[in-house]
Amino acid sequence: MISGQVLAQSAAVPESTLIFNVGAVSDYRFRGIQQSAGLPSVQSGVDYAHKSGVYVGAWGASGVRWVKEFNGATSGDYEIDLYGGYKFEALGLGFDVGAITYQYPGNDSGGANTPGGSVNYSKADTYEGYIGVTYSVATLKYSQGVGDFLGNKDTNGSRYWDLSANFDLGSGFTLIPHVGTQTLPTNSTSNTANTANYTDYALTLAKDLGNGLSVSIAAIGSDAKRSFYTNTYTNTGRFLGDSTVVVGVKYTF
Repeated sequence: MISGQVLAQSAAVPESTLIFNVGAVSDYRFRGIQQSAGLPSVQSGVDYAHKSGVYVGAWGASGVRWVKEFNGATSGDYEIDLYGGYKFEALGLGFDVGAITYQYPGNDSGGANTPGGSVNYSKADTYEGYIGVTYSVATLKYSQGVGDFLGNKDTNGSRYWDLSANFDLGSGFTLIPHVGTQTLPTNSTSNTANTANYTDYALTLAKDLGNGLSVSIAAIGSDAKRSFYTNTYTNTGRFLGDSTVVVGVKYTF
């Protein structure tokens, strides 16, 4: 017979967890904007969480093309995100406070000898702090940029508001609506205020297939302005904020 004490111990919260994931999407989007030129991207990550609420993680994506096509860099083909934070509960709400950096190893965005040059652009690597608040199924998250945002000169203080929800539909299905607003200060790549500001939206249906495997389909769009979010260099004239449908698959272990 198993004692009640043993059962209680087996149900206890683990000291920490380490989770890996690998997957692919048909079109990599970040806040509604093309990252992979409308082409597939392979992605993977790792997350460590302590029962105290502290967590750290890393995530990467292949096939990144905007650093060359939009910023006029000659290198910068993949992305590595590093992040960490602290999650806790108070006043009936869930809180998540942390920081993240979006790194594009080897990128020369803003280089004097690149097509984009150093007048309008700087290094693509970006840093943000964030705070998220969750109530029931809804989460509101605010991200504040520190330094230039994705290599756009003079954009210190960029802001992003993200409102999303997770609705459990049963049978392994989850419906995730999202709306976000990105704002950047007037910068040297824009002669008119607010041309870089936009709202993006998405509706994602995800299905848990069991054994760590899941699939998703997402309708994504934005009101990004063509005058700002259009490729200038290697693929002139392609709009980065168009509406699309993205299919994804992910394995978590």
